[in-house]
Amino acid sequence: MAFFSASGTTKKVAQMIAEEAKADLFEIEPKVPYTKLDLDWMNKKSRSSVEMSSYDEILLGFPIWWYVAPTIINTFLEAYDFSGKKIVLFATSGGSGFGNTVKELQSSASDAVITEGRLLNCGTKQEITEWVNSL
Repeated sequence: MAFFSASGTTKKVAQMIAEEAKADLFEIEPKVPYTKLDLDWMNKKSRSSVEMSSYDEILLGFPIWWYVAPTIINTFLEAYDFSGKKIVLFATSGGSGFGNTVKELQSSASDAVITEGRLLNCGTKQEITEWVNSL
């Protein structure tokens, strides 16, 4: 399981999911830490590095920014070969839904099956347990 969290909200949810699913957990981090300006949500410059090749199914979490995933998620997907892999998305959001997220990410991992998972804004144990058990 991999996730990116700018403020810590998605990290908290990802940790709860990993615990429930008994999954390995990898944090996607920019090589250069984000500044307040970077967290403007519209900034297109971000970077990542993590090893994901040994997994067939990846839960991928992030905050939704303007109805899409932050660009660092595209960078992460472009950095590895996800051919034949299933990528299930989860996200946190202050108010918007997944919007065009799946479409926007598909070009970054064209040989993977990317599916919209669930918005986990509350991040309650019950909500996460129910979602993990539904996978």
